[in-house]
Amino acid sequence: MGELVPPLKPIPIKDRLSILYIEKGNLDVLDGAFVVVDKNGVRTHIPVGGVACLMLEPGTRVSHAACALAARVGTLLVWIGEAGVRLYSAGQPGGARADRLLYQAKLALDGDLRLKVVRRMYALRFGEEPPGRRSVDQLRGIEGARVREMHKRMAKKYGVEWKARGYDPEAWDASDVPNRCLSAATACLYGVTEAAVLAAGYAPAVGFIHTGKPLSFVYDVADIYKFDTVVPVAFKIAARKPVNAEQEVRLACRNIFRETNLLERIIPGIEEMLAAGEIQPPAPPEDAVLPAIPNAEGLGDAGHRS
Repeated sequence: MGELVPPLKPIPIKDRLSILYIEKGNLDVLDGAFVVVDKNGVRTHIPVGGVACLMLEPGTRVSHAACALAARVGTLLVWIGEAGVRLYSAGQPGGARADRLLYQAKLALDGDLRLKVVRRMYALRFGEEPPGRRSVDQLRGIEGARVREMHKRMAKKYGVEWKARGYDPEAWDASDVPNRCLSAATACLYGVTEAAVLAAGYAPAVGFIHTGKPLSFVYDVADIYKFDTVVPVAFKIAARKPVNAEQEVRLACRNIFRETNLLERIIPGIEEMLAAGEIQPPAPPEDAVLPAIPNAEGLGDAGHRS
């Protein structure tokens, strides 16, 4: 008897909805698709593999079937705190590849190669080459000073009273509105960036500028796009002082990700950053584990759609 459900075919990450938040509901699988059931029994279907990252807030329960489906279709599950200010856990959607991890590790462990990658990241972020003869620590300090100045300029542009960047995850409501908006916006960016990093087969923890954290490489990559996407959104919304600023920030971030084609840019951007090391990536071994959902073989005709 043939299969009743057609084989899964993963949607490229660049074609997916960037991020979706789920709060106070049960995430399960029904008829081969994600479904969220709220306390009233109302079901909301989510297209299989159509979302890059599902952010699970307090009050959300996830079934074993939903976790398994997320892994198969490459959807990242991230368990977060309220408003996305804490990341408790994340499920890797089967993206890691030994050849990519070895390539990334070699670049990070060699001081000269790491510096080349950091300099490329700096150039991509600020649109100009960094000063010469600077160490990674010195470039990190220069970057921090420039970021603080950019925050001040952004606040002035949108008429926001800005003191300094800072918030306490243990006392979220004690932070001022601009910092809460900025934290919510960067949480959105980190979620979709982590999904892209994993989809490309790299390790989120092996960073170049940031080190020693589970998401060091995610922070490195996200910083490249931060001031082109979520930072202006955060300050623009903070200037209005809405009642539910975090929710407005999330919706606005999702829109800006779509408008800027962010998911199309992150993975090629990662390859460009790492290529600055000027070493050849290792070839995958012959006995490498194949993708869980391999692409179907075509008929050999370039114009044929599989």
